[in-house]
Amino acid sequence: MEIIVTSLFVDDQDKALKFYTEKLGFIKKHDVPTGKFRWITVVSPNNPEGTELLLEPNEHPAAQDYQKRIVAEGIPATMFGVADVQKEYDRLSELGVEFTMKPTKMGNMTIAVFDDTCGNLIQIMEQ
Repeated sequence: MEIIVTSLFVDDQDKALKFYTEKLGFIKKHDVPTGKFRWITVVSPNNPEGTELLLEPNEHPAAQDYQKRIVAEGIPATMFGVADVQKEYDRLSELGVEFTMKPTKMGNMTIAVFDDTCGNLIQIMEQ
């Protein structure tokens, strides 16, 4: 068994697609109409056949409540691995990405957290 798709609730699919491709550098894999919304997935350019991230509409009130509550607690919705957190922090900061936590050493890893502009906090981690 493998994880092939994981989802992330977003408040605006178009804005999310733009942020995740233009700022973070992911590649759009699927963009399929599904009625009112779309099945939009992105993948890492380092592994285009790897796990897809579904940019899931947060239309349901439970999804909206979940998203608001974890952001209010400062909890990231997901985590992405990077080779160098400081380098990625610098690159994303130059692109206007707002961080809620600057690169911070925690044991044998370094993490940082940013706002994805679509209702989520995202953590990046270097081991």
